[in-house]
Amino acid sequence: MATHGAFEYGLARFISFRDRQECERVRRISRHELTVHPNPDFRIRIIDDKDAFYAAFARDLVDRIREARDEGRPFVAILPVGPMPQYAIAARMINEERLSLAHVHTFNMDEYANDDGDTAPASWPGSFQRAMRDRFFGLVDEELRPPEQQIHFPTREALPDYGARIEELGGADVCYGGIGWCGHIAFWEAHLGEEFAGDLEAYKQAGPRLVELHPMTIMQNALHSFGGDWSWVPPRANTIGPREILGAAHRSFWLDGDLGGGCSWQRFIARLVAHGPVSEFVPGSILQTAPTDYTLLGGVADDVEIHMA
Repeated sequence: MATHGAFEYGLARFISFRDRQECERVRRISRHELTVHPNPDFRIRIIDDKDAFYAAFARDLVDRIREARDEGRPFVAILPVGPMPQYAIAARMINEERLSLAHVHTFNMDEYANDDGDTAPASWPGSFQRAMRDRFFGLVDEELRPPEQQIHFPTREALPDYGARIEELGGADVCYGGIGWCGHIAFWEAHLGEEFAGDLEAYKQAGPRLVELHPMTIMQNALHSFGGDWSWVPPRANTIGPREILGAAHRSFWLDGDLGGGCSWQRFIARLVAHGPVSEFVPGSILQTAPTDYTLLGGVADDVEIHMA
């Protein structure tokens, strides 16, 4: 039970992480304190300018692709869909450099599914397959694109051996991503922690599956992708698991949930993921245990305060 002056209340029932004291502690972490972390391999930085933020994201991807090419090895990346300005910038860089992606293998983190587990086809406007083809691969000059068979999505057909496909290539070089409102990474949702009964090691070994989306995820995705229409967001999704995320050689996570006008939905969860306890009820918190770059857009890093517009 929280006490704020004379007003006392508990957490809403649908919230999975229920340690009120930890929530209050991380809420008080200031912008100045945010980038300091006890694990030196978990590197937190803040980029205030939005254009510079997305350009840095794109440059990170292109630099890794080029490095693999120069070393004569395949490049394997796990990629997210969400706000996507970085992909158009990366495509432009690739075209300008004439950088072939023939050695690139991509695995998208997730894809929407219906009640029966059928994944959204590429013809559906909200499909992640469509978004990636329209807003990244389709913007790369045709002769520079990866072969079609090297672009992977976790469709219903692909899901059973999706993790094995990544492992057959030697694992991912890098896993890119963001943090969901409930703390999810990919669509690995906060409520999935209930299955593991405090067994964090078993949790870290969990692989791809079909999941029910958390209520906060439905609302978050309605907000940024479906014009605020929560009835338009599918109820389920296929997703990679903690095993694939931690199995990558590196993780590069980018948090841009800033709505402007002093309002950001991501300020608190950015802190809970980075500075709260490593918990199966805060999926992104496992990033603290592995080499990770954790980059925040300036408005996300600002202090968590009550904002009455």
